Amino acid sequence: MSGHSKWANIKHRKAAQDAKRGNLFQKLVRAIIVAAKEGGGDPSMNMRLKTAIERAKAVSVPMENITKGIKRGTGEIDGATYEELTYEAYGPSGVALLIEVMTDNRNRTTPEIRALLTRNGGQMGEAGSVVWMFERKGILEVKGKGLDEDALLSHGLEAGMTDMESSSEGYTLYCEPSDLLTLKEALEKAKYSVESAETPMAPKTPMEITDVEAARKVIRLIDALEEHDDTQNVYSNFDLPDDVVAQIEE
Repeated sequence: MSGHSKWANIKHRKAAQDAKRGNLFQKLVRAIIVAAKEGGGDPSMNMRLKTAIERAKAVSVPMENITKGIKRGTGEIDGATYEELTYEAYGPSGVALLIEVMTDNRNRTTPEIRALLTRNGGQMGEAGSVVWMFERKGILEVKGKGLDEDALLSHGLEAGMTDMESSSEGYTLYCEPSDLLTLKEALEKAKYSVESAETPMAPKTPMEITDVEAARKVIRLIDALEEHDDTQNVYSNFDLPDDVVAQIEE
């Protein structure tokens, strides 16, 4: 699973840039609206809503916006109706892509996503052509320097962790999606700093890209897709060796 952490390190640094683009708040509030619509407005009873709220708070989305998002989701106040769509696609070098969007107009979003793919060396795939390459995973990022790996491993295993690996800023822990909240709470109780806890689609078999220019093309496409206002998440099965990551980050 090493590819996830290496790419996650790039993604975390990129988060600050996303916030400056101004559309991150809107995307996070949309996630809150849909989570509240599907599971109710009580985050203690709705794990998806709880996670969406935590993500919004992490980048300082105003509490007023969060509250309004919940109320829009539960129907207490009026607003646009959003639906979730997942596009399956292929990028440069044949990498697999899953693109999750939330839109109030699929007739607008679908051709726009297709155009972004075409302009950046990708193409839309048929339904079922890509999703089988991925599986839902619980992934937590524990931040900190000089952490006792054995102690963290022990705490994690007791709370449902299935795998763990080091990252540049701490450790990445894996679990079944149903165990995410239990693992997160156990780690926080043990005074660990949990930077993020999510259930993304992880590739079953990562595809390694060793050519720097090919990797840049894939990242360019993913950046373009993520910048679209309706995009929530873009998942890929590509993996980058350390030396390629180093050259991209230069």
